[in-house]
Amino acid sequence: MNYYKGKNVNIGNDVKIGFGVIIEDDVTIENNVIIDSYTKICNNVYIKKNTYIGSNCIIGEIGINYHTNHQRKKTIIGEKSLIRSYTVIYSENILGDFFETGHRVTIRERSNIACNVRIGTLCDIQGDCEIGEYTRLHSNVHIGKLSNIGKYVWIFPYVILTNDPTPPSDNLKGVTVEDYSVIATGSTILPGITIATNAFVGANTLVSKNVLKGTVVVGNPQVNIGSIEKLNKNGINTYPWMYSFDKGMPWQGIEFDMWMKNNKNN
Repeated sequence: MNYYKGKNVNIGNDVKIGFGVIIEDDVTIENNVIIDSYTKICNNVYIKKNTYIGSNCIIGEIGINYHTNHQRKKTIIGEKSLIRSYTVIYSENILGDFFETGHRVTIRERSNIACNVRIGTLCDIQGDCEIGEYTRLHSNVHIGKLSNIGKYVWIFPYVILTNDPTPPSDNLKGVTVEDYSVIATGSTILPGITIATNAFVGANTLVSKNVLKGTVVVGNPQVNIGSIEKLNKNGINTYPWMYSFDKGMPWQGIEFDMWMKNNKNN
């Protein structure tokens, strides 16, 4: 055996474990999982079937309260997840099925991430966060602690969601981003702000006030330039984006309105 296995480790069928992998105590690995070389699976991790974990990852890393509470609570990786090399996922995270990362992603403690979420290379999620299904974070996104991100949200590179109105302090106020919203490259969202459903934040915008449903804000300081439909040009209906883009979405190949009609909870 070219890897280390601790106590009370349950390994399913057709599991492939690379050279130098460390599997600590109280770990369950379901069928058809691949764990590449030099990855560490920490105590009390549950990895569901058909998942791939790249090399040099850490799953179930110790949290900030380790010295006061040495017990690590369960970390769950959903089915058919794809976790690329050098990703670090702390303890007490629950990740849904079809979860996917780029390289060198960090996810701190106690976040709940729904199914079909993709998190790009070098993203940093600071814990105690909620992220809804089919949300996409591109590379180098920073998500502050206590952020609440809805379903079908797009957050593009170098966006920052802050959380401390009077730094440094413990009076944290997370950002809320509601369903179907888009935050373009380089924008900063200040603590406690809500970006409402189907809103659009233009590139390099400093958002210091709540953004209303279906509106567009741009600039520093932010300016509301009206309804999201104003972004459509030359008669082409690009926004709301759900009507012009469906790649990887559950309404792919059918009209968004038809999908909504058949899935009223969305």
